Amino acid sequence: MSTPDTRTRRAPARGRHTRGRASSTALHTTLVAASVVAVFPVAWVALTSLKTDRGTWTRPGELGPLGLDNYVQVLTGTRFGTWFANSLIVAAATTVVAVLISATAGYAASRMRFPGRRPLMWNFLITQMFPAAVLIVPLYNVLSGLGLLNSYAGLVLAGCTVSVPYCAWMLKGYFDTIPVAIDESGRVDGLSPFGTFWRLIVPLSRPGIAVTVFYSFVTAWGEVAFASVFMQSEDRYTLPIGMATFVSDFKAEWGLLTAASVLVLLPSAIVFFLVQRHLVAGLTAGGVKS
Repeated sequence: MSTPDTRTRRAPARGRHTRGRASSTALHTTLVAASVVAVFPVAWVALTSLKTDRGTWTRPGELGPLGLDNYVQVLTGTRFGTWFANSLIVAAATTVVAVLISATAGYAASRMRFPGRRPLMWNFLITQMFPAAVLIVPLYNVLSGLGLLNSYAGLVLAGCTVSVPYCAWMLKGYFDTIPVAIDESGRVDGLSPFGTFWRLIVPLSRPGIAVTVFYSFVTAWGEVAFASVFMQSEDRYTLPIGMATFVSDFKAEWGLLTAASVLVLLPSAIVFFLVQRHLVAGLTAGGVKS
């Protein structure tokens, strides 16, 4: 009989979710490579924006002297401030209007049974399928008839045609996960349907609303197609249209363009950090209905 000292000790059984060293190394290598691929374009733009020697822009392998001259010229020698203010007004207004419309429409489609409810949601879905290029001509005619060309209101309405369909579907899926008993308790306490929505449902829907806020803002902030057609005077140019003036058929101001690109990233980054803790919950909550 084998004694306890000479008995062969068995290796502990590996759990189902335990990774081996080789698979763990491969996983981390893949993650590092994906991170490098994702960060490289942003890092390249940031580095290029600091180059002050025009000759180094055509030789990416050379670093050359670095400085903030491009940022100073963008902020003081161009109309970047006007473009930035225009984009901020349009993006903020589009976000507010789109979130209000999509939240109320999503709540109505989730809780109420009214004629045309399903066609309404199908219209949202079908509208989302059309690319912006297809919508430019009909939107131009509509805005021209309303006298809203070259105005913030016209660009906000055009931006809502992109944001509202997606956000309405997302919020409907999120509202479906909230128990109907909460609405019933609100009605028992004497709240109106809008009061129930505003005081009970909206606070519980912060993750879903955070996603729609982020999506609406980023979409309106970087929108190019509508702004290039509907904004016809330079004092109404948004950032993408204004930055396009740095590149012409005969000359490209890469230093100004990359410096402006870095500055454009800041508002989106700020909005992301404000809502990022709600993004994962908001994106996944409506995916599976209990």
